[in-house]
Amino acid sequence: MKIYYAAASPFVRKCLVAATELGLRDRIELVAAAAHPINRDRNVVAHNPLGKIPTLITDDGDVLYDSRVICEYLNTLGDGHLIPREAKARFGVLVEQALADGVMDAAVLARYETFARPEALRWKDWIGGQLEKVNSGLDLLESRATGFGDRADLGAIAFGCMLGYLDFRFASLNWRDGRPNAAAWFERFGARDSMMATRPA
Repeated sequence: MKIYYAAASPFVRKCLVAATELGLRDRIELVAAAAHPINRDRNVVAHNPLGKIPTLITDDGDVLYDSRVICEYLNTLGDGHLIPREAKARFGVLVEQALADGVMDAAVLARYETFARPEALRWKDWIGGQLEKVNSGLDLLESRATGFGDRADLGAIAFGCMLGYLDFRFASLNWRDGRPNAAAWFERFGARDSMMATRPA
């Protein structure tokens, strides 16, 4: 398998953490990509019309995107433990993934506003609105983190990659302030081999 990736992408990281937890990481070749909202990487666009990463090419030549689809595919190749089979637990994990993905989407949009948009055109209210979503998601995580224990399912992986991205790109947000439960959980989860191996430089 091949995955178009950038080390800084939290969505790529989620897929690689999932692959590692499933024992599949050695089967995936990393193909560097320069995904950008304006200057799109034509190598990625050739496989994924959205030009977004991660994009996975399976051993059979099928193309899969986005990260949620890729993680579900990897789960079927592995032992399937990342997504529970029982309906209530399954949808609970999938909703957690959706929340974490939404926070990462908002953070990436805020990052693009300062990184990709010319300074004269930057919209402070837009950045504020995106970061409000981030903080709302963090507050919900804080209320639930004490019950996570040693979980390493897709919901936990998504939350871990979300917090890792905030550390990487938004250190000034100080997300740990007032959120001791989330901070304590991430200290444990972030030390997993799968997280350490995928940590952006």
